[in-house]
Amino acid sequence: MSVIKSFFIALSMYSKIPVPHTEWKEEDMKFVFVFFPFVGVVIGAIELGWFYLCAQVEGIPDICKVFIAAAIPIAITGGIHVDGFMDTMDAFHSYREREKKLEILKDPHIGAFSVIMLALYGLCFLAPLSFLEDAREVIIFCIIFVLSRCVSGFCAISFKSAKEGTLNLFAKSSSVTAVKIITIIETLICIAGMAFFMPVTAAFIALTLVLTVVWYYFKTKKEFGGVTGDTAGYLLLILERNLLIVAVLVSFIFGKFNVIYM
Repeated sequence: MSVIKSFFIALSMYSKIPVPHTEWKEEDMKFVFVFFPFVGVVIGAIELGWFYLCAQVEGIPDICKVFIAAAIPIAITGGIHVDGFMDTMDAFHSYREREKKLEILKDPHIGAFSVIMLALYGLCFLAPLSFLEDAREVIIFCIIFVLSRCVSGFCAISFKSAKEGTLNLFAKSSSVTAVKIITIIETLICIAGMAFFMPVTAAFIALTLVLTVVWYYFKTKKEFGGVTGDTAGYLLLILERNLLIVAVLVSFIFGKFNVIYM
């Protein structure tokens, strides 16, 4: 029963998907990060449906297709990860001592840098998104939402927490070894799924994934002394952006050599 409750807690915490109300007890949080990627499954499925609709219906402007595709993850999650990204950007660009940066993460107000960096992020996300045409590329894009959550969950439970908070509560309540193993398996399944459609893209995505996580580990350790719920949201967003950019670049460069079958 605690597994089912972990599923409901994961969806209620990290999405706006309606689920039965569940009381947050420590024993029911053991597998929250295992089910975190299921939010990505929902996002990916809706994205796939949207791109299929655009392919079937003539006259939908490209700008409409791209903007709605970018809006879907925010609508499903309620912007919780965007909030973490903006808080982290404010803290990074404050250039203050560590304790002050941690205070900025908790500050409900937004600063100029968070707005500027979110605008920059949006442009860097929309640009490669506008290149998605091939069905295989769209499938890779949809899987990215699952993969980013697998990795974000693994990092949340594996890296030292900088302070007490919801993320730290979930991490301490988790069945650590089991969750690590399962999230690694989920990650490998995502990469294998990508490799089935576009093996070269999958290889570069795996490399980008490792480099991004390594950079994130040292960056958060230096700036905050560990990770927080806000930095977890920041990681998720930069993973989605970086992996999308790499997927589009690799597809553009390697073309037909990037598929197993034609």
